[in-house]
Amino acid sequence: MSAQTSPRSVSVVGLGPMGQSMVRAFLDAGVEVTVWNRSTDKVDAMVELGAKPAATVADALDANEVTVLSLTHYAAMYDVLGQATDHLAGKVIANLSSDSPEKARKGAEWVRSHGAQFLSGGVMSAGDNIAHPASYIFYSGPHEVFDAHAELLRPLSPQEYLGADDGLAQIFYQALLTIFHPWLLAFDQATAMIDRSGHSISQFIPFAVRSAAAFPYFMEEFSVANQNGGWATLASLKMMDAGAQHIIDASEEVGVDATFSHTAQSFWRKAIAATEEKGEAVSTYALLRGDKV
Repeated sequence: MSAQTSPRSVSVVGLGPMGQSMVRAFLDAGVEVTVWNRSTDKVDAMVELGAKPAATVADALDANEVTVLSLTHYAAMYDVLGQATDHLAGKVIANLSSDSPEKARKGAEWVRSHGAQFLSGGVMSAGDNIAHPASYIFYSGPHEVFDAHAELLRPLSPQEYLGADDGLAQIFYQALLTIFHPWLLAFDQATAMIDRSGHSISQFIPFAVRSAAAFPYFMEEFSVANQNGGWATLASLKMMDAGAQHIIDASEEVGVDATFSHTAQSFWRKAIAATEEKGEAVSTYALLRGDKV
C-alpha cells in the first residue's frame, strides 16, 4: 500500500473511560488504533471493537508515530513511558491527561529530553461523552507540532489550540474545572434541600435550568469587573453575606449539610472586614487572587 493511501494510525495508552471513548472515536473515523493498558481486560474490550493490542508500552510506541496518553495524572506518564524511554526518539506524545500546568511543563521537558515531540491537552467533555456538542479539547505546545497532527487528532473532539506554553492547556482546563466542581456541590446541596423539604427534584429542575441561562451574562459582567479589581461595594458584600445566611438556614432547617455555603459566606465576610479596614471596596476576587489589601 502506498504512503498516499495508507490509513491513518495512532496508539492510545491508558484505557480508562476517557481512553476508551477516544479509541471508539478514532475507530469510528477510520483510524487504525493500537492500544495498551495495564489491565488486559480493557485491551480485550477495545480489540473486540477493532483495535490492535500492544503487548508492551514499547510495542505501542513502535506501532505509530503518534501516541495519545489518557492517564490519571502526569506521574502515571513517567511510570508508563519510563518502561520504554529508548523507544521515544522520533515519536510524538499527545498527553491528554489532567494535571497542573507546571507538571505539564515538566512532563513536556522530560519527553523532549528523550527525543520525542510533545503536545499537552485538556479534554473539556460532557463526562466521557467526547462526541457531545459541548465537548472540545484544549491543546498547547509548539504550533508546528499541533499543525502537523491536528487532522489525525480531530476525531476526538473539536480543537482549541491556545499557544506554545506547554502548561496553557492545563491552565484553561483547570480554570474551567474550578467553576464546575463548586457548581456540582451546589447542585447536590440545592437538590438535597428540595428533597428533604418534601418536594420534587424533577419539579425543581426546569427552574434550575432556566436560571442557568443567566450565567453567561454574569460571567461576562464579572469578567470585566475582575479585570479592574473585582466587583464589590460594602453594601453588595453585606447583601451577599446575608444571602449566604439565608441559604445556610434553609439547608440546615431540613438537615442538609451547608458546609459549602458556610465556606462561601466566610469569603464575603473576609471581604467585608477588609473593606471596612481599608476604607475602600475589597472584592472576593482580589482576596482569591492574593492581592495585598
